[in-house]
Amino acid sequence: MAEATLSGATHPILENDYASEWMGIEVVALDDGHATIRMALRQEMLNGFGMAHGGMIFAFGDTAFALACNQATPSPADEGNITVASGVDINFLKPAFRGQVLTAVANRRAMTGRSGLFDVQIFAADPAAGTPAAAPAGPVPAATVPGQLPTDMPPGELIAEFRGRSRTISKK
Repeated sequence: MAEATLSGATHPILENDYASEWMGIEVVALDDGHATIRMALRQEMLNGFGMAHGGMIFAFGDTAFALACNQATPSPADEGNITVASGVDINFLKPAFRGQVLTAVANRRAMTGRSGLFDVQIFAADPAAGTPAAAPAGPVPAATVPGQLPTDMPPGELIAEFRGRSRTISKK
């Protein structure tokens, strides 16, 4: 079940991550201390006000945080360790709505010993943004195909800021 990045790389923590699979999270980019992911907001991810449930946005940001905290290919010295959240804060700035594509960009800000600090910015974009109102005849743009995320759209408007504090512990 490991999700592949657009470049074909996978991250081992996604192999048994059924929540991320259910959310339809796609890994866009991975690097040491960095992760970019995205997903499309579906109806079952909305609250009673018709906007993205805060728990969905939080879980989405938490996945980006986890990917940035844990290297896809750990060094031999780090092989017996995992990095987990010791605490997080999230600030919701704007709502997101069904059909929008969320992008989370996670970056390590500091690492001292076994403790780290990571920031995750979460954006929402309309997948049809930038598509002409009267599109020429031909194939449907990727941004409007149900279940398919667009590959060339900007991340959109900032809707949430997530700050995570991490701690590296033994897997056992």
